[in-house]
Amino acid sequence: MKRWHVIYTRLRSESLALQHLERQGFTAYLPRHRKQRRHARRTDWVTAPLFPRYMFVLIDVAAARWRSIRSTIGVSDIICQGDRPLPMMPGVVEEIIERENEEGLVCAAPNLNLRKGDRVRVERDSMCDQVGLFETMADKDRVIILLNLLGRRVRALVPAEDVYACI
Repeated sequence: MKRWHVIYTRLRSESLALQHLERQGFTAYLPRHRKQRRHARRTDWVTAPLFPRYMFVLIDVAAARWRSIRSTIGVSDIICQGDRPLPMMPGVVEEIIERENEEGLVCAAPNLNLRKGDRVRVERDSMCDQVGLFETMADKDRVIILLNLLGRRVRALVPAEDVYACI
């Protein structure tokens, strides 16, 4: 029975490992997402692995020649328990695949378990480190928060991925 297993890659060699695993006939999956990169006072958006140095391969350990994965270009090792590859829990990789958008990038759904009035902090952009009150989800990617600016409460529409609950 084919199951997903985790591959540990060499540093920044995920795409190379993916290419060589597929060339050998394995079904491999490298989840990617868009992330913000800051360098020399500039910020831009780049495509990067969702789990740096990790990817997945679909194999039947009983039938496949899985030991050849270890010597694949770009691969460091396959995660094992004892001398056998450790399979992922069923449904985990499939759920990641379902979250891909039309560009093939994983959209990490914000894990906001917030209620109206909860204190939140903005972690990016011009409102970085501002503390406000959670009001509601505007849509699936944005939230409305109330910020205290110049002595009055102002509504702000902020990307959900930039908002974190204050502890």
